[in-house]
Amino acid sequence: MTKNLRSVSTILVALMTIIAVNGQEPGEDKMGAWYMYFGTNKIAERFSIHTEAQFRFYETTSNFNQLLLRTGLNYHINPNAIATGGYGFISTDGTFEEFPNETNSKEHRIFEQFILKNKVWEFLFEHRYRLEQRFLDFGDVTDTQHRARYRIQITLPLSDTFFLNFYDELFINLQDDLFGQNRLYGAVGIHISGNSSVQLGYLRNQFSNAVYDRLQLGFFYNPDLRGLFKKSDDSD
Repeated sequence: MTKNLRSVSTILVALMTIIAVNGQEPGEDKMGAWYMYFGTNKIAERFSIHTEAQFRFYETTSNFNQLLLRTGLNYHINPNAIATGGYGFISTDGTFEEFPNETNSKEHRIFEQFILKNKVWEFLFEHRYRLEQRFLDFGDVTDTQHRARYRIQITLPLSDTFFLNFYDELFINLQDDLFGQNRLYGAVGIHISGNSSVQLGYLRNQFSNAVYDRLQLGFFYNPDLRGLFKKSDDSD
Protein backbone atom coordinates (compact mmCIF):
# COMPACT_ATOMS: atom_id res chain seq x y z
CA MET A 1 0.00 0.00 0.00
CA THR A 2 2.85 2.41 0.85
CA LYS A 3 4.40 1.77 -2.56
CA ASN A 4 1.10 2.50 -4.30
CA LEU A 5 0.61 5.72 -2.32
CA ARG A 6 4.14 6.80 -3.25
CA SER A 7 3.37 6.12 -6.92
CA VAL A 8 0.16 8.13 -6.75
CA SER A 9 1.97 11.04 -5.08
CA THR A 10 4.64 11.00 -7.79
CA ILE A 11 2.01 11.05 -10.53
CA LEU A 12 0.14 13.93 -8.89
CA VAL A 13 3.36 15.95 -8.78
CA ALA A 14 3.95 15.14 -12.46
CA LEU A 15 0.42 16.28 -13.34
CA MET A 16 0.89 19.57 -11.51
CA THR A 17 4.21 20.08 -13.33
CA ILE A 18 2.53 19.49 -16.70
CA ILE A 19 -0.17 22.00 -15.77
CA ALA A 20 2.43 24.61 -14.85
CA VAL A 21 4.36 24.12 -18.10
CA ASN A 22 1.35 24.06 -20.39
CA GLY A 23 -0.12 27.09 -18.67
CA GLN A 24 2.27 29.15 -20.82
CA GLU A 25 0.65 27.95 -24.07
CA PRO A 26 -1.61 30.26 -26.15
CA GLY A 27 -5.11 30.64 -24.81
CA GLU A 28 -6.60 32.46 -21.86
CA ASP A 29 -4.08 33.12 -19.10
CA LYS A 30 -6.10 31.49 -16.31
CA MET A 31 -6.27 27.83 -15.29
CA GLY A 32 -9.84 26.70 -15.92
CA ALA A 33 -11.67 23.80 -14.32
CA TRP A 34 -14.33 21.24 -15.20
CA TYR A 35 -16.40 19.68 -12.40
CA MET A 36 -18.17 16.58 -13.68
CA TYR A 37 -20.61 13.83 -12.77
CA PHE A 38 -21.08 10.62 -14.80
CA GLY A 39 -23.49 7.77 -14.19
CA THR A 40 -24.25 4.46 -15.88
CA ASN A 41 -27.31 2.85 -14.34
CA LYS A 42 -28.40 -0.65 -15.35
CA ILE A 43 -32.18 -0.93 -15.82
CA ALA A 44 -32.27 -4.33 -17.57
CA GLU A 45 -29.86 -7.09 -18.51
CA ARG A 46 -28.79 -5.35 -21.74
CA PHE A 47 -29.91 -1.76 -21.13
CA SER A 48 -28.57 1.06 -18.99
CA ILE A 49 -29.08 4.82 -18.76
CA HIS A 50 -26.21 7.26 -19.13
CA THR A 51 -26.43 10.48 -17.08
CA GLU A 52 -23.93 13.32 -17.11
CA ALA A 53 -23.54 16.87 -15.84
CA GLN A 54 -20.53 19.11 -16.34
CA PHE A 55 -19.88 22.58 -14.93
CA ARG A 56 -17.04 24.30 -16.75
CA PHE A 57 -15.28 27.49 -15.64
CA TYR A 58 -12.76 29.83 -17.30
CA GLU A 59 -11.01 29.99 -13.93
CA THR A 60 -10.74 27.34 -11.23
CA THR A 61 -13.84 28.38 -9.27
CA SER A 62 -15.14 31.49 -11.05
CA ASN A 63 -16.10 32.94 -14.45
CA PHE A 64 -18.65 30.37 -15.56
CA ASN A 65 -18.07 29.09 -19.07
CA GLN A 66 -20.42 26.22 -19.84
CA LEU A 67 -23.13 23.92 -18.51
CA LEU A 68 -23.39 20.53 -20.21
CA LEU A 69 -26.18 18.05 -19.48
CA ARG A 70 -26.24 14.76 -21.37
CA THR A 71 -28.24 11.54 -21.20
CA GLY A 72 -28.56 8.44 -23.34
CA LEU A 73 -29.80 4.87 -23.57
CA ASN A 74 -27.07 2.23 -23.69
CA TYR A 75 -27.51 -1.18 -25.30
CA HIS A 76 -24.93 -3.67 -24.01
CA ILE A 77 -24.24 -5.98 -26.94
CA ASN A 78 -21.79 -7.86 -24.72
CA PRO A 79 -19.52 -6.84 -21.80
CA ASN A 80 -17.04 -5.27 -24.25
CA ALA A 81 -19.35 -3.56 -26.75
CA ILE A 82 -21.94 -0.84 -26.04
CA ALA A 83 -24.14 1.14 -28.46
CA THR A 84 -25.71 4.42 -27.30
CA GLY A 85 -28.16 6.99 -28.59
CA GLY A 86 -28.69 10.19 -26.64
CA TYR A 87 -29.30 13.89 -26.23
CA GLY A 88 -27.32 16.76 -24.77
CA PHE A 89 -28.07 20.35 -23.79
CA ILE A 90 -25.21 22.85 -23.64
CA SER A 91 -25.41 26.45 -22.43
CA THR A 92 -22.28 28.51 -23.05
CA ASP A 93 -21.27 31.90 -21.70
CA GLY A 94 -18.73 33.19 -24.20
CA THR A 95 -18.25 36.63 -22.65
CA PHE A 96 -14.99 35.97 -20.81
CA GLU A 97 -12.83 39.11 -20.79
CA GLU A 98 -10.31 37.70 -23.28
CA PHE A 99 -13.01 36.93 -25.85
CA PRO A 100 -14.81 40.28 -26.35
CA ASN A 101 -16.40 39.25 -29.66
CA GLU A 102 -17.95 36.01 -28.40
CA THR A 103 -21.62 35.67 -27.50
CA ASN A 104 -23.73 33.39 -25.34
CA SER A 105 -25.21 30.33 -27.02
CA LYS A 106 -27.43 27.33 -26.39
CA GLU A 107 -27.10 23.99 -28.10
CA HIS A 108 -29.34 20.96 -28.49
CA ARG A 109 -27.28 17.94 -29.47
CA ILE A 110 -28.18 14.45 -30.65
CA PHE A 111 -25.46 11.80 -30.60
CA GLU A 112 -24.85 8.18 -31.61
CA GLN A 113 -22.01 6.30 -29.98
CA PHE A 114 -20.25 2.93 -30.05
CA ILE A 115 -17.75 1.72 -27.43
CA LEU A 116 -15.37 -1.22 -27.71
CA LYS A 117 -13.30 -2.47 -24.76
CA ASN A 118 -10.33 -4.80 -24.54
CA LYS A 119 -7.52 -5.69 -22.16
CA VAL A 120 -3.80 -6.01 -22.86
CA TRP A 121 -1.82 -7.27 -19.87
CA GLU A 122 -2.97 -5.01 -17.04
CA PHE A 123 -4.01 -2.17 -19.35
CA LEU A 124 -7.74 -1.64 -19.97
CA PHE A 125 -8.43 -0.06 -23.37
CA GLU A 126 -11.64 1.68 -24.44
CA HIS A 127 -12.32 2.93 -27.96
CA ARG A 128 -15.22 5.39 -28.26
CA TYR A 129 -16.67 6.41 -31.63
CA ARG A 130 -19.25 9.21 -31.60
CA LEU A 131 -21.29 11.14 -34.17
CA GLU A 132 -23.00 14.41 -33.17
CA GLN A 133 -25.71 16.52 -34.76
CA ARG A 134 -25.48 20.00 -33.21
CA PHE A 135 -28.31 22.55 -33.31
CA LEU A 136 -26.85 25.88 -32.16
CA ASP A 137 -28.72 29.03 -31.18
CA PHE A 138 -26.71 32.26 -30.87
CA GLY A 139 -29.76 34.43 -30.25
CA ASP A 140 -30.12 36.17 -33.60
CA VAL A 141 -28.45 33.39 -35.61
CA THR A 142 -28.94 29.62 -35.65
CA ASP A 143 -26.73 26.95 -37.17
CA THR A 144 -26.63 23.19 -37.63
CA GLN A 145 -23.29 21.40 -37.53
CA HIS A 146 -22.12 17.79 -37.65
CA ARG A 147 -19.09 16.33 -35.94
CA ALA A 148 -17.27 13.01 -35.47
CA ARG A 149 -15.19 12.12 -32.42
CA TYR A 150 -12.80 9.29 -31.60
CA ARG A 151 -11.39 8.69 -28.12
CA ILE A 152 -8.88 6.09 -27.02
CA GLN A 153 -8.75 5.64 -23.25
CA ILE A 154 -6.30 3.59 -21.20
CA THR A 155 -6.84 2.66 -17.57
CA LEU A 156 -4.13 1.09 -15.43
CA PRO A 157 -5.11 -0.35 -12.02
CA LEU A 158 -2.47 0.28 -9.36
CA SER A 159 -4.30 -1.51 -6.55
CA ASP A 160 -7.87 -2.30 -5.52
CA THR A 161 -8.24 1.39 -4.64
CA PHE A 162 -6.03 3.46 -6.94
CA PHE A 163 -5.81 3.60 -10.73
CA LEU A 164 -4.51 5.80 -13.54
CA ASN A 165 -6.61 7.00 -16.45
CA PHE A 166 -5.43 8.54 -19.72
CA TYR A 167 -7.17 9.42 -22.96
CA ASP A 168 -6.73 11.27 -26.21
CA GLU A 169 -9.79 12.42 -28.15
CA LEU A 170 -9.86 13.85 -31.66
CA PHE A 171 -12.78 16.00 -32.92
CA ILE A 172 -13.40 16.09 -36.69
CA ASN A 173 -15.76 18.65 -38.23
CA LEU A 174 -17.91 17.29 -41.04
CA GLN A 175 -18.15 20.76 -42.59
CA ASP A 176 -15.76 23.69 -42.98
CA ASP A 177 -12.33 23.09 -41.41
CA LEU A 178 -11.70 19.40 -40.81
CA PHE A 179 -9.82 19.69 -37.50
CA GLY A 180 -12.02 20.68 -34.57
CA GLN A 181 -10.00 20.06 -31.43
CA ASN A 182 -7.92 17.50 -29.57
CA ARG A 183 -8.19 16.67 -25.88
CA LEU A 184 -5.31 15.02 -24.01
CA TYR A 185 -6.09 13.90 -20.46
CA GLY A 186 -4.32 12.23 -17.54
CA ALA A 187 -5.68 11.54 -14.07
CA VAL A 188 -5.33 9.64 -10.81
CA GLY A 189 -8.47 7.76 -9.79
CA ILE A 190 -9.73 6.40 -6.48
CA HIS A 191 -12.39 3.72 -6.08
CA ILE A 192 -14.68 4.86 -3.28
CA SER A 193 -16.89 1.76 -3.44
CA GLY A 194 -17.78 -0.97 -5.89
CA ASN A 195 -19.91 1.40 -7.96
CA SER A 196 -18.34 4.82 -7.40
CA SER A 197 -15.01 6.53 -7.98
CA VAL A 198 -13.40 9.95 -8.34
CA GLN A 199 -10.74 11.20 -10.71
CA LEU A 200 -8.45 14.22 -10.39
CA GLY A 201 -6.67 15.11 -13.58
CA TYR A 202 -5.44 17.59 -16.16
CA LEU A 203 -6.86 18.24 -19.63
CA ARG A 204 -4.95 19.91 -22.46
CA ASN A 205 -7.58 21.14 -24.91
CA GLN A 206 -6.02 22.11 -28.24
CA PHE A 207 -7.78 24.02 -31.00
CA SER A 208 -6.30 25.17 -34.31
CA ASN A 209 -5.32 28.55 -32.87
CA ALA A 210 -5.19 28.12 -29.08
CA VAL A 211 -4.52 25.69 -26.25
CA TYR A 212 -6.45 25.67 -22.97
CA ASP A 213 -5.51 24.07 -19.67
CA ARG A 214 -8.21 22.55 -17.50
CA LEU A 215 -8.14 21.01 -14.06
CA GLN A 216 -10.72 18.20 -13.96
CA LEU A 217 -12.55 16.69 -11.02
CA GLY A 218 -14.90 13.87 -11.93
CA PHE A 219 -17.29 11.80 -9.84
CA PHE A 220 -18.55 8.49 -11.25
CA TYR A 221 -21.55 6.74 -9.72
CA ASN A 222 -22.96 3.59 -11.32
CA PRO A 223 -25.63 1.97 -9.12
CA ASP A 224 -27.62 -0.96 -10.52
CA LEU A 225 -31.28 0.13 -10.73
CA ARG A 226 -32.75 -3.16 -11.91
CA GLY A 227 -34.08 -3.89 -8.43
CA LEU A 228 -36.09 -0.66 -8.44
CA PHE A 229 -37.69 -1.45 -11.78
CA LYS A 230 -38.51 -5.00 -10.65
CA LYS A 231 -40.21 -3.71 -7.49
CA SER A 232 -42.20 -1.26 -9.61
CA ASP A 233 -43.36 -4.08 -11.89
CA ASP A 234 -44.31 -6.26 -8.90
CA SER A 235 -46.50 -3.49 -7.48
CA ASP A 236 -48.65 -3.22 -10.63
